[in-house]
Amino acid sequence: MTKRICLGFLLSIFITLPLAVHGQIGASIGPHVGIQKAQDAEKSNYLVGATLRIRLMFALGVEGDISYRQEEFAGNSITVKSWPVTVTGLLYPLPVLYGGVGAGWYNTTFDFNDAAIDNRTEREFGWHLAVGLELPASPRISIFGDVRYVFLDYNLKNVPSAVVNDINADFYSINAGLLFHL
Repeated sequence: MTKRICLGFLLSIFITLPLAVHGQIGASIGPHVGIQKAQDAEKSNYLVGATLRIRLMFALGVEGDISYRQEEFAGNSITVKSWPVTVTGLLYPLPVLYGGVGAGWYNTTFDFNDAAIDNRTEREFGWHLAVGLELPASPRISIFGDVRYVFLDYNLKNVPSAVVNDINADFYSINAGLLFHL
């Protein structure tokens, strides 16, 4: 069993070694799409956005992105629209594999179906963990895909408990996008 694991690990290194050429230092920009679901949201939903990724060194990078996402809570009585702006530190243990830790500023609008409750916009802070792959499609274009888990706490203290009962807004997202190397 140990021999198979070691052989598989060595094989993966030899397969990804030619891809190291594409793990170049520099900047990339491009669109991304994804699907996301908060723990207490009614259903999963899509997100769209733009990504700027900078490889600082062979194994280190930083990413900034902006997205748009929407979800519904509490039996569709609250629609939450969010425009997160995030920054992520990236670590590449292999040329095509990365992990990341980051923080985000979430400009969030709460639309309540109950006319007695005023709609409002707030700024929330959240942080996230990510793991993904970045694969070269050509010398100037890469394709990436990642999974992120976001820790986010909406401040709904002034909303009646009949409408909101401790909403858990933490969410995961599965994302894919293109990166055009500058």
